[in-house]
Amino acid sequence: MIVGKHIIAEFYGVPADIISKEDTVRAIIEEVVDKAELTRVGSVYKQFNPHGVTGIVLIAESHVSIHTWPEYGLVNLDIFTCGDTSKAEKAFKLFIEKFKPKSYRHYVLDRG
Repeated sequence: MIVGKHIIAEFYGVPADIISKEDTVRAIIEEVVDKAELTRVGSVYKQFNPHGVTGIVLIAESHVSIHTWPEYGLVNLDIFTCGDTSKAEKAFKLFIEKFKPKSYRHYVLDRG
């Protein structure tokens, strides 16, 4: 029995200006959650000094989390959704559009 889809990804070559500041990262994540039709329950973000962001959005379907390293152009992304697994795939594609990585690798796990 499959209860959800878990996508674990690393984006490489992401422009530093997109992933350095909490405001920018927060706006992207919140937009993707909305466009992927996920149900936001709450979110927490942490701005690191001099740059870099960690954020997690609790969704009714599970969670979306992100960690950025602008100095390396790196984003680590985690999307886990229960129920309609197409929403995880939709969110992943939207994150690629928004973060514009030069390359990425990802793993897709069926959970359950």
